[in-house]
Amino acid sequence: MILHKVLYSLALGAYTSAIRVAALVNPKAALFTSGRKDIISKLKLAFANEKRQTIWMHCASLGEFEQGRPVLEALRARYPHLAVLVTFFSPSGYEVRKDYTGADYVFYLPVDTAGNAKDFIDTVRPALCIFVKYDLWYHYLSALHHRKIPALLISAIFQQRQGFFKWYGGLQRAMLSFFTHIFVQDTASKGLLAAIRITRVSVSGDTRFDRVIAATEQRHAGLPIAEKFCSSHRILVAGSTWKEDEQLLHKVLPQLPATWRIVLVPHEIDDSHLEQIERLFPGDIIRWSRAADTGNDDNKRILLVDRVGILSALYSYADVAWIGGGFGKEGVHNVLEAAVYGIPCLYGPIFHQFIEAGELIACGGAFAIQNADDLVNSLKEMEDKHRYERHATAAKDYVYSKQGATQVVTGYVHDSILKDGKGFSA
Repeated sequence: MILHKVLYSLALGAYTSAIRVAALVNPKAALFTSGRKDIISKLKLAFANEKRQTIWMHCASLGEFEQGRPVLEALRARYPHLAVLVTFFSPSGYEVRKDYTGADYVFYLPVDTAGNAKDFIDTVRPALCIFVKYDLWYHYLSALHHRKIPALLISAIFQQRQGFFKWYGGLQRAMLSFFTHIFVQDTASKGLLAAIRITRVSVSGDTRFDRVIAATEQRHAGLPIAEKFCSSHRILVAGSTWKEDEQLLHKVLPQLPATWRIVLVPHEIDDSHLEQIERLFPGDIIRWSRAADTGNDDNKRILLVDRVGILSALYSYADVAWIGGGFGKEGVHNVLEAAVYGIPCLYGPIFHQFIEAGELIACGGAFAIQNADDLVNSLKEMEDKHRYERHATAAKDYVYSKQGATQVVTGYVHDSILKDGKGFSA
């Protein structure tokens, strides 16, 4: 284990050094570095007068935050006397949610050294820590464990190929042993953990189902630009697209009936990427940011969304959803944000690392698409009213059948950690 710790520290040091070098030319790396400058001092200043007990939730990025959010908000609603801290590893999470009003404090997580972990926990004094899905850090978890601070891992999912289950995964297994309890998405994950003697485990399901359901049931202000563009047309909302997705849509658009329009929401909205998309669809595209000034131009068939944070709401305007990422090595993005609205979902063939993407196909709420012909045929088939309604109902029913993970986690907190509703036991 000593050797593993040394190798871990060396690898982490090499990673942070590489990020500092990359920060000279890469904006995301620059945010990673600048956001952590004097971070412990900033934390000490922020918590100097904090007398409440604190719930700390850590997330890798934005997706994990949305996954953990229903648990955090349920705990805050039930125990409003507690303070809430959210930390992020990635700028893509922190920069979007740094003003999240459901937390008292939002920070980058300081790099995982023994010194930083000690200073962080001395400063924050968490009464409960929640890690979401993954992004585990040895020194933080070790410090929590040795101070007997309850630590939960929620919405976790495990596969045999992961380091936890390899001969070299001793340090990773140690991190799992530090958790007070682990909530996993499926029974296969629980079985894998049992094989390495991690037994404080419950199958809760995935809190993302609760999150997307809650999001649709909240009242949203209308989006006038989307309403005007989508009016009287069949709409394909293409969410979180990458270049491969956009190339596919470029091939498909000329083959679709004129009644179809596309709302295109790229995963990256830097100017160079937006300009590449505009060159793909000359004469057919209008940017969201310019639509208000031009009256949407009724001849345009593609609305290019250069604004963040509205994808979930845009799915409510869709007849069919295209979910991006299914042609890249990381796989398809969040399919639940669309399926919850009761719309059929289409995506590329790389989805097997996501249980819900496969299950959604199995129940008839989604289809894996291999090429442009597949996509054209699928969209034309959706013009059959009875077929469309069958697939749409399957998508919505699937999502609603999976809700409840949040209640499992918060029930455990109340029954096994909380004492008399006023604080947390160590």
